Amino acid sequence: MIHITDEKIKRLTLTGLLTALVAVSTMAIRIPVPATGGYIHPGDGVVLLSGFLLGPIYGAFAAGIGSALSDLLAGYFVYVPATFIIKGATAFLAGLLYRLAVHKGWARHRQILLAVMGTFAEIWMVFGYFLFESFLYNPGAAAVAALPNAFQGIVGVGIALALYPLLHPIVSPVKK
Repeated sequence: MIHITDEKIKRLTLTGLLTALVAVSTMAIRIPVPATGGYIHPGDGVVLLSGFLLGPIYGAFAAGIGSALSDLLAGYFVYVPATFIIKGATAFLAGLLYRLAVHKGWARHRQILLAVMGTFAEIWMVFGYFLFESFLYNPGAAAVAALPNAFQGIVGVGIALALYPLLHPIVSPVKK
C-alpha cells in the first residue's frame, strides 16, 4: 500500500504546475531560428527554476515533459524526443549542481550559485541542441543556431534569477 503524505501531494502538485508553466512559457513567445527551423523562447527560465525549486529528479521531469509538450503542441515533432532529453537534463544538472553547492554550505551566496549553476546547465543545453541539430541538419546550421540558443540560455538564467526569490519561500517546505 502506498502511503501518501501532504509532502508528497505538495511535491507532485508543484511538479505538475511547473510542467504546465514550462510548456506555457515556452510557447508564449517564439522567435524563429531560420537556420534550423526551431525557435528561441523564455521557457528556459522555468526549466532552470524547475531544477532549482524541485530538485534534480522532479525538476527534470517537469522541464522535460513541459518542453517536449510545447514542441508537440507547436508542431515541432522532430524535436520532441531531443527536447525531452536536453531540457530534462538541463533541469537535472541545474538542480543537482545547486543542491551540491548548498550542501557544501555555500547557500549564503544563493544568487551567485543560481547564476553559475544555471549557466553550466544552459551550456549543456546549447551543446545538446548543437549535437542534435548537427545530426539532423548539418554542423554549419547547428553552429548558426548555437548563438540564438546561447542568447536563450542567458535570458533563461536572468528569468530564473528574478523569479527564484519570489517562488522559493512558497516551495521551500518541500523536501528535496
